[in-house]
Amino acid sequence: MKRNRRVKIIATLGPASHEEAMIEKLARSGADVFRINMSHASHELMHETVRRIRSVEARLKHPIGILVDLQGPKLRVGKFAEGAVHLAQGQTFTLDSDTTPGTLRRVQLPHPEILESVSVGDRLLLDDGKLQLRATRVGGGSIETEVIYGGKLSDKKGVSLPDTLLPMGALTDKDHADLLAGLAAEADWIALSFVQRPEDIIDVRKIVQGRAGVMAKIEKPQAVERLEEIIKLCDAFMIARGDLGVEMPIETVPGLQKRMIRIARRYGKPVVVATQMLESMITAPVPTRAEVSDVSIAVFEGADAIMLSAESASGQYPIEAVSMMSKVAVAVEGDINYRGIIRAQAAEPEATAADAISAATRQVAETLDLASIVTYTSSGSTAIRAARERPSKPILALSPNIRTARRLAVVWGVQCVETPDAVNLEDMVDRACLIAYQEGLARPGDRIAITAGIPLGTPGATNMLRIAFVRQDGAGSS
Repeated sequence: MKRNRRVKIIATLGPASHEEAMIEKLARSGADVFRINMSHASHELMHETVRRIRSVEARLKHPIGILVDLQGPKLRVGKFAEGAVHLAQGQTFTLDSDTTPGTLRRVQLPHPEILESVSVGDRLLLDDGKLQLRATRVGGGSIETEVIYGGKLSDKKGVSLPDTLLPMGALTDKDHADLLAGLAAEADWIALSFVQRPEDIIDVRKIVQGRAGVMAKIEKPQAVERLEEIIKLCDAFMIARGDLGVEMPIETVPGLQKRMIRIARRYGKPVVVATQMLESMITAPVPTRAEVSDVSIAVFEGADAIMLSAESASGQYPIEAVSMMSKVAVAVEGDINYRGIIRAQAAEPEATAADAISAATRQVAETLDLASIVTYTSSGSTAIRAARERPSKPILALSPNIRTARRLAVVWGVQCVETPDAVNLEDMVDRACLIAYQEGLARPGDRIAITAGIPLGTPGATNMLRIAFVRQDGAGSS
């Protein structure tokens, strides 16, 4: 399961990929983290999916991350009698509270807050903005619209309202229940959708209480306006380009992506680039050249992880999609320009001992051509700091906490192994050298860099850098 790339891959599970055998194939093909989308999963399905992932993890003997993605105030149409309809430009189409399956003329909109808030003239964007309606008559529990841009509309597609102010927060009642279920299942990451303000993150952190990492999904203009405040409060964040490109002018999204990745690097927070990365592979075994370029840009910019959505959840070629994403990442990271671009985007270390040690470790490892960097980490912060430096040498994180090992599966360049804490400095050196040797990250005669916090086992207290020599028996000396 040793990866030959630094960027991580998140694969969404769904009807095409929720069976245990398929999950194992996806992990072997390159998936580091599996996403469970609570927009479509029940608590029972989520718990069963988690069980299957953990079963695969035990067989592969490799930490696998699980991301439970909360739906948020994601507004969706109901279901259609035939599963989908095709709306024509200029036709009338009504959204109402009637639970009867939809037709070519109407469909349920199970969100009374929309029915009460939309005004005549407001736009309603459906299915990530592919279809556009304009309200022509409102009231009586329904919205009558004219189709401005038509197309296929299928069950439970999303609704965005760029012209309408909705009185709602980021965490709905459903999200609260899903969040508690995700924590009970020991998910590693909780993704919060449609974050608009720092307080949204604070509300979730009060509930999570450190039991999982909190990932903010950036997909609203309000979040972009307060981006740095939000990033300081979350553990990681996702650039959710689909809804971001609906809520904001689509031509601004590439620049925002670049800006957000650089801010993430500055604050040392893992960042995920998501949505439509290999969209054509839902129905085709190969991607378009433009999609390959899109994935490449995210890798060149130094994103921690890149994500597949429908490609792996409901597409016809989930394994091929994961394999292709991995191959593109490997090619980019082997490109002659890659290291120069990554180094040019480096951020100055914070004025702390831990950040100074991490920056020095990268420089020492590269100057002395060490085989790898080994970090002892209880909470994961030491490994994240090492990854922030984007070293050219592999990062091996050793943690006594399996939950930490799984959470680090989303972090750039970090290969994590669960191991008991070292009992003293000699044991620390021996253990680091032996595991680096066993994991194929060092050979006898190589030297490695070791970072840790002294006293050992103190979370977030990285204050030591040691260079060790790997002996013939795999043990070490410094």
